[in-house]
Amino acid sequence: MDRHLDADTDRGQAFDILVPPVQTLPLVLASPHSGACYSPEFLAASKLDGFALRKSEDSFVDEIFLTAPGLGAPLIRALFPRAFLDANREAFELDPEMFADVLPAYVNTRSPRVSAGLGTIAKVVANGEEIYRGKLRFAEALARINQFYHPYHAALKRLIDETRRRFGYCVLIDCHSMPSSGAPLDGEAGRPWVDFVLGDCYGNACIPVLMETAERALRSYGYVVNRNTPYAGGFTTRHYGRPRMGLHALQIEINRALYMDERSITRKPYIDTLTDRMADLIQILGQVRIPVPD
Repeated sequence: MDRHLDADTDRGQAFDILVPPVQTLPLVLASPHSGACYSPEFLAASKLDGFALRKSEDSFVDEIFLTAPGLGAPLIRALFPRAFLDANREAFELDPEMFADVLPAYVNTRSPRVSAGLGTIAKVVANGEEIYRGKLRFAEALARINQFYHPYHAALKRLIDETRRRFGYCVLIDCHSMPSSGAPLDGEAGRPWVDFVLGDCYGNACIPVLMETAERALRSYGYVVNRNTPYAGGFTTRHYGRPRMGLHALQIEINRALYMDERSITRKPYIDTLTDRMADLIQILGQVRIPVPD
């Protein structure tokens, strides 16, 4: 699967869904940040080159979980890049300083994500470099949200609802990666302290046994795992995780140093082992017995 800066066949398409012939696991997997389709229009509006823009991607995360459909669970992945639009935000988390016109009152301009420059339409890429040459119009943000954000979440909700109808409940696994330089260090120069961060919004997004099972499985492979620190779960985990309604959400963050060269954005050989272990994790989580709500 080649990564690309543009693909005519994908331009304008918000996502794709890979489904099993028959869904046999009560899971839905989502990869909102692995999209790599950069349109010429977006590249022209940015003062950064395509390689710099890719620093915000969760590169190859969709590949790492690509075994899900063969194991009996659907996988949805965004095709648009995170630097263009972030599906793991509220629909309208926007920085007013980025826009030439006044934003509507319903826009959330004061969230911590906006303050960090990482709203629904990001101001900066992951390393803090500003993306745009000039100010945007709100109409541009609205067009992106209507064409990409809403269709992605409508499709994700449909998968979740279908899974809950089939099994009585649904477990959403939101799949992400984290830069190794952003992870805590254990005192040894350059050595990441944690390999995985599991987020359940401090116990609010899923039944405890899911977090416990995922952590136990990852530790059995020798990985170092944190719960909720420094990533407790983004919008997707908070929004869809409703355990009392039979909706469970767990965010998984993988240290990129495990499977890719972060400077060149290329795969390391270990990605194959990691993919096999994530396949095992999918099957383990799919077998967790979860009470069906009345």
